[in-house]
Amino acid sequence: MSGNRVHAWVLASRPKTLPVAVAPILIGSAMAWDDGGFHFGAALIAVACALLITIGTNLCNDYADFISGADTEDRKGPTRVTQAGLIAPGPVKAATILVFSLATALGMYLVDRGGWGVLIIGLASIVAGILYTAGPWPYGYKGLGDVFVLIFFGPVAVAGTYYVQTLELTSTVIIAGFAPGLLSVAILTVNNIRDIEEDRKVNKKTLVVRFGRKFGIGLWLGCVMIAALLPLEFVRATGDHVWAGMTVLILIPAMSILHKLVTIHDSALLNPLLGQTALLLLVHSVIFALGWGI
Repeated sequence: MSGNRVHAWVLASRPKTLPVAVAPILIGSAMAWDDGGFHFGAALIAVACALLITIGTNLCNDYADFISGADTEDRKGPTRVTQAGLIAPGPVKAATILVFSLATALGMYLVDRGGWGVLIIGLASIVAGILYTAGPWPYGYKGLGDVFVLIFFGPVAVAGTYYVQTLELTSTVIIAGFAPGLLSVAILTVNNIRDIEEDRKVNKKTLVVRFGRKFGIGLWLGCVMIAALLPLEFVRATGDHVWAGMTVLILIPAMSILHKLVTIHDSALLNPLLGQTALLLLVHSVIFALGWGI
C-alpha cells in the first residue's frame, strides 16, 4: 500500500475525533481502580472496542454522506475521502463492515466477563453509529446526533468500562459519564457551526441549523462549563476526590476557543477548533482520572 493510500485511510479514520473514544475509558478505569476493581485486560479491550466503533462510525459517515449528497465539493471541513475521490465508496463501505466486525469479535471477551447486557450495549452502539448518517431515517440529519453522542460517548461508555472491570455499577459512575459526553457534544457542535451553511443547503437539520449559530455557541459553552464543573459537585457532596475538581482548569483554554467561535465567521478557519475542543476532552479525562485516584 502506497504512502498516499495509507494517508487517505488515516484521514478517513478522523484521528482528531478519537479522544471521544479514549476519554470515557480513562474515567471509567480510574473509578474502577479507586474501587479496587481495575482489570487490565478488560480495560485494554474496552479501549480497542471504543476506538474501533468510533472509527467505524467515521467511515460509515464518510460513505453515507457521499451517497446521500450531504458532502459536496463546497464543504469547508477536513477532507472526506469518498467525496474527494481518494478512496472509492466500495472500499470505504467494506472497511466500515470490517471495523465493526472486529469490534464485535473483540467485544465478545467483555461479553464473557459481563454477560449479555454488555453485548446488547455494544451492538446498540454499533447500530447507532451506522444509523447516524445511513439508513432511511438518518437521525444525525434530524438534530438528534447530539443525544447519541452525549449518551454513548458519555454515561454508556464510562459505566460500561467500569462494569466490565468491577462487575458492579454505581450512580456516581453514571453521573461522572456525563462530563465526557458533554465535551463530545461540544466537539460535534463545532463541526455543526462550521458546516451550518452547507447543512442548510442539503436539508441536514442539526441543532445549529434549527436554532442558529448563537444557539450553537451557547450549547458549546454550556457543555464545556458543565463538564468542567461536574467533578466539583462530587467534591462538594462527598468531601472526597478533591483533586478531580481540577478539571475546572480546562476553562482557561476554553475561553480562547470560545473567543474564536464568536469572532471567526470564515468556516474554514474553524477547523482547528475541532482538535482544540477534542484536546479539552482528553485533558479533562486525564485530570479527572489522575485526580480521582489520588
